[in-house]
Amino acid sequence: MKYIIGGMVLSITTGVFGQQSPPVNTYKKRVLEATEVDFLMSYYRQDGDHASVTGGVGNEELTDITPTFVVAIPLNADDVLTIDAGISTYTSASSSNLDPFDASGASNGNGYDDDDDDDKNVNYKNTMPGNVTGSPWVASSGASSQDTWGSVNASYSHSSDDRNSILGANVAFATEYDYTSFGFGGSFTRLFNQKNTELSLKAQVYLDSWAPAYPTELDSYLESGQNLNNGFFNGIDILDQNGAIIDKNGSQVWTPLNSTLIEDRSRNSYTLSLSFSQILSKKAQFSVFFDLVQQEGWLANPMQRVYFSDRNNYYIGNAASIANYTSPNNTDVFHLADDIERLPNSRFKIPIGARFNYYINENVSLRTYYRYYFDDWGINSHTASIELPIKLGAGKFTFYPTFRYYTQTAADYFAPYETHVSTSEFYTSDYDLAEFNSNQFGLGLRYTDIFTRFKLFSLGLKSFDLKYSSYNRSDGLNAGIISAGFKFVLD
Repeated sequence: MKYIIGGMVLSITTGVFGQQSPPVNTYKKRVLEATEVDFLMSYYRQDGDHASVTGGVGNEELTDITPTFVVAIPLNADDVLTIDAGISTYTSASSSNLDPFDASGASNGNGYDDDDDDDKNVNYKNTMPGNVTGSPWVASSGASSQDTWGSVNASYSHSSDDRNSILGANVAFATEYDYTSFGFGGSFTRLFNQKNTELSLKAQVYLDSWAPAYPTELDSYLESGQNLNNGFFNGIDILDQNGAIIDKNGSQVWTPLNSTLIEDRSRNSYTLSLSFSQILSKKAQFSVFFDLVQQEGWLANPMQRVYFSDRNNYYIGNAASIANYTSPNNTDVFHLADDIERLPNSRFKIPIGARFNYYINENVSLRTYYRYYFDDWGINSHTASIELPIKLGAGKFTFYPTFRYYTQTAADYFAPYETHVSTSEFYTSDYDLAEFNSNQFGLGLRYTDIFTRFKLFSLGLKSFDLKYSSYNRSDGLNAGIISAGFKFVLD
């Protein structure tokens, strides 16, 4: 889940009030003077060697392009409607290996092409025997190698006449090929002390549902009646740890640990947020926030494999590559999964954070952030970031370097590839739940023109933002992201 904590720019209401009668000739400034349109675009690329879909070992190459439109519409002087719509189109080497045996990708010579979803429509009678191969280091080309996530969010806010109270509500919907999310929420903000103090309360609910996709070998095994001579496995050799072809009718054969996959397709999240902001002086502002997050349902990812140290290993592919399985040089053998990731059906999270912003002089400001997080899965984390906006020239351009540091402990249920034991109730090899630390460096350039001199049809450009960030994680994951944002005002 992604949580974005934003702020509002509040307008000051002025007027002349009679002592006993209703206000006469009162001017009330609009919360939003004109429709604003934001266009945001980002390009993200990562690489690593701990792919979660293949049990914590394998290619993590991923690219993602995310265009987003945000339109804020003033309905009247007090009310604003905001529509936020975007898509995220990605290609993922890790996800592609939900089916590493796809004939048009990592595998060859068998003619079987799994669609990575439920295989109920696959005609296994047409599966041709042959030398099927696969590898966690080679991207396959099944349906899960790429996907598009789409979302739309509508929010409404109402400000009181004195602009000291703001009521808000929102509804959201998002979907991708194996997951659907529906959310709604509300908020209340109150300003005190001549708008120098702000208190905000927000509640949010997400009711999500899996349309689960499973690793091909597990899904196919269960659909074929747990018979290694039927379905996908018909005519395909299975190898033991020594590379010998097993007797599928013998006593030593590959079987998954569990014969059940997802039992509850829901994943629900409930969030209560409280924030407090205080202007300390003309130069300093301080804010704190506190969230309570409760998640329930199927919280594991059904795409992610797990391997156990106390179970025999079985493979499909080239026997000579088994000894080299965890090396990127392995391009033609794949380890059959013992199970999918299993995690508790509830999780309670608490993030607590603070911000401190300081106006150094007319050209330089300081923005700092800190967050402490813990949950009942055993993860504790610290996040600290700093941003130093520097105005250039006449002040229309702002250059801002940023740095972010993050560190976390491992979840109680994490262990690397083939180190779990099958007697455990819960297990994952997803390195997002491992112990690690990360550094992120960024450079940004912002252009601001409150007079919107540049025009695009009936839109005036109010600001433009361009930023590049480099991300490095202690487990070897590296990423870079380029983002750009345009804010237009409708004349």
